[in-house]
Amino acid sequence: MAIIYKPLERLNPQDTTAVKKYYAAVVANGSVDFETLAEMISEQCTVTETDCLAVLNVLEQNIVRELKQGRIVRLGKLGNFQVSLSSEGYATEDEVTASAVKKSRILFRPAKKMRNLLKDLTFQRAS
Repeated sequence: MAIIYKPLERLNPQDTTAVKKYYAAVVANGSVDFETLAEMISEQCTVTETDCLAVLNVLEQNIVRELKQGRIVRLGKLGNFQVSLSSEGYATEDEVTASAVKKSRILFRPAKKMRNLLKDLTFQRAS
């Protein structure tokens, strides 16, 4: 199945005075939630849907807990989660305090199997 895209007109964020251009943007084809994933998993093995949901919920809680500790969370063939931050630049090391942190975010780095799926994608323009 192809990934559906549509052309969107956008400004160049590096040059807001430049002429707008059209870029391809993905059109989401729905979403899937924990409950649906639990149901799908339970259909593919002997674990019940309720047990799958419980495991997914606890996995989410533990990922959050470990990220709060500054740890990299490695999820095997899925990839890794890690906290990243942005800060102001200072002339000396001593000037860099916690207040220098301006933004934090969670990075996801897909594992090789996940990256490889990108090579096989096909695209179709929305009608």
